[in-house]
Amino acid sequence: MHSHHPTIERFFLAIKSNNVDELASIFDDNIIFKPPTYWKDWQGKEVVARILSHVGSVFKDLEYKRVLCNDLDYFLEFSCKIGQLDATGVDMISLNKRGLIEKFEVVMRPYKSVGELRGYMNLLTSNDPFFKSLQVKTK
Repeated sequence: MHSHHPTIERFFLAIKSNNVDELASIFDDNIIFKPPTYWKDWQGKEVVARILSHVGSVFKDLEYKRVLCNDLDYFLEFSCKIGQLDATGVDMISLNKRGLIEKFEVVMRPYKSVGELRGYMNLLTSNDPFFKSLQVKTK
């Protein structure tokens, strides 16, 4: 087993346990998250931690296959199930000089699985009081 930056090791543990607070603790306050489901960035550690928590409830059999890194940039290849569909993807993570995650982008395939994820995420976030409160603030 290779050792990675301590933040990446904490990321793996937080994802496995689906721990929102642990995720937020390794994110920069102004983290930018680029999801695979649509062309909109999310910003802020609380928002991104909650999104990833919902993703954690959708992904089944999540397994990280390979980790490629270059200084503070990490590429984490994964596979999972979304409903009955298989998916593969890559988490592209950039750490800042303090070792916190400042950018997190996900690319996935196949298209049908990404569509399935979008459906689940729309349902989960639309029923989450936290995201409902964000809608009220932006109107």
